[in-house]
Amino acid sequence: MIKMKYIKNVETLEELKKAYKKLAFKLHPDCGGNEEEMKILNNEYDELFSKLKNTHKNKEGKTYTKETTETPEQFKDIINKLFNLKMDGVAIEVVGTFIWLTGNTKPYKEDIKALEFRYSPKKYAWYKAPKDYKKRSRLRSICEKRLSLRQLHHILVVNMYLKYT
Repeated sequence: MIKMKYIKNVETLEELKKAYKKLAFKLHPDCGGNEEEMKILNNEYDELFSKLKNTHKNKEGKTYTKETTETPEQFKDIINKLFNLKMDGVAIEVVGTFIWLTGNTKPYKEDIKALEFRYSPKKYAWYKAPKDYKKRSRLRSICEKRLSLRQLHHILVVNMYLKYT
C-alpha cells in the first residue's frame, strides 16, 4: 500500500472520482501542474479504485456494495481527454457515476460527441454514464435524476470554468 499524498478521506467510488477530478485540475500538465505529480495522483487513484470500486452510498448516507465492470483507466482516460480538449467556458461535473458538461459546449459539440457523451436538451448539458449503467425507471427524466443525484452526492463543482490561453 502506498502512502497517500493527495487523495484522502474517501469512502466510496463517487467520492474518489470527485477528489480525483478536483486534484487533476490542479496537477494536470495542461492546467499548470507537472507530469510527476500527475503520475503520483494516478497511482493513488488506481490503488484506491481497486478497494472502493464496489462501494457506494445511498440517499440516507449508508454505505452499500454493488459490483461494477468499470476500470480505473476508463474514468482517468475520459477526464484526461476532456482536459486535452481545452474547452473554454465549459464546466465538468462528476455527479455520482455520471460526468456532466455544461456551459459553452456548442463550439466543442463534435469533440464531445466523439467521446460518447449524450446531450440532454431539457438540461442543456452533455452527460456520460458508465458503460454498465442501466436505467431503472422510465418515470423520471434525466433532469430529475440529475437533480436528485446532485442532492444525494452533495455535488461540489470545482474550478467550474477553465480559461485556456
